[in-house]
Amino acid sequence: MEIKYFKLVKTIVEEGSLANSSEKLFLTQSALSHQLKELELLLGFKVFNRKRNKWQLTEEGEEFYKLGNQVLQNIEVGISKINQIQQGTSGTIRVSCECYSFYHGFSKFIQQMGILYPEIQIDLILEATHHPIPKILSHEIDIAIVTQKPIDSTLTSIPFFEDEIIALVHKENNLNQIGTITAKDLAKEHLLIHSFPLETVSVYEQYLKLEKLQPRKTTAIPLTQVALEMVNANMGIMCVPLWTLKSFNLPENLIVKKIDKNGVKRNHYLVLRKVDSQQKHFSNFIESFKEFFKIK
Repeated sequence: MEIKYFKLVKTIVEEGSLANSSEKLFLTQSALSHQLKELELLLGFKVFNRKRNKWQLTEEGEEFYKLGNQVLQNIEVGISKINQIQQGTSGTIRVSCECYSFYHGFSKFIQQMGILYPEIQIDLILEATHHPIPKILSHEIDIAIVTQKPIDSTLTSIPFFEDEIIALVHKENNLNQIGTITAKDLAKEHLLIHSFPLETVSVYEQYLKLEKLQPRKTTAIPLTQVALEMVNANMGIMCVPLWTLKSFNLPENLIVKKIDKNGVKRNHYLVLRKVDSQQKHFSNFIESFKEFFKIK
């Protein structure tokens, strides 16, 4: 049953005649008359009786009219809900990471999101790096990727994976002569980091600090490629997540070394405001994020 037949009967009842309905439905009176005949043949009964230029529903027509009102109302409600959903799928999501290393995998994720959800714009807010949680609470960003679960009842935290921090050293560095690197071994080295403060460096905050130690020397090198060249020249070491090395073609002189017998491992969390987690474009982001980064 086509929707046009329900609209036709409803309009004739409301307008009182076929002529008046013609203007309402933007069709000629002849076209509407043809539609009505089609409907009555389809149904097998007359919908209207015409008496003195008045169109009156038959008993069967009355039931069809009631059915039509229900159908049209349900369609209107459904379309309204769909519009609400569509409105919720668009928007801007501002993201920042606690650790610069995580930005390495983000560009490909943003590219994929642009294909799947072109109505969602993702902005990377580098200025919030290292301290993204306060920026979420102040509504300066929307999502943070951190390595420690925040304690705040207004936020929701989604764990997604664990990684391991390793040491990247030159083959002629003394650290290459030992098995597993200890905190005391690291304290003798020149550590190359992305940026200060030292408290934002995982190997320090989660390992050296616990042993009340720090590197002999620390230098901030914002460009990873430059830091790698310095390690390749045996001018220092880097401590980075193992998975980030996939993004670089490492020189043969560089060796990956395990830190501590248990490894220095970090959990990662996707953090956002609870009130935002219910919005469609945020849930689309989260589900795509889980799929892209293989969250279990």
